[in-house]
Amino acid sequence: MFNRQILAALAVPLTLAGCATAERDAIADNNEREPRSCFFLSQVNGFNDAPDSENGSNQIIVNVSVNKKYLFETFGACPDLDWTQTIGFDQRGPGQICQGMDVDLIVPTSIGPQRCPLRMIRKISKAEIDAMK
Repeated sequence: MFNRQILAALAVPLTLAGCATAERDAIADNNEREPRSCFFLSQVNGFNDAPDSENGSNQIIVNVSVNKKYLFETFGACPDLDWTQTIGFDQRGPGQICQGMDVDLIVPTSIGPQRCPLRMIRKISKAEIDAMK
């Protein structure tokens, strides 16, 4: 009886440790498949319109460095983003831009600059760009 209680007491932490290990492995696998891709604002050298997302948000393709392109998606609609020829960025803090929370788009409109928060930024391939056309 005493041995069963000890074994039961030992089995719970070992089971929980196994779950934590499996969760860490799953997170590591996701990080290996999609490495974090960041850039500096000073590397941005242009942008292009992209089709709006299915949820009604606006999207643009931002050119970074020589051959890197990132898809920016706004939280909801962003007035005049489809028609503007210039955009600005309002970066939150110094450092790299890695996710939507790191920067807002500033879009000029007829009534003044419009701030458009971003929900997503991700690096995209040439094949994805071709598929959007």
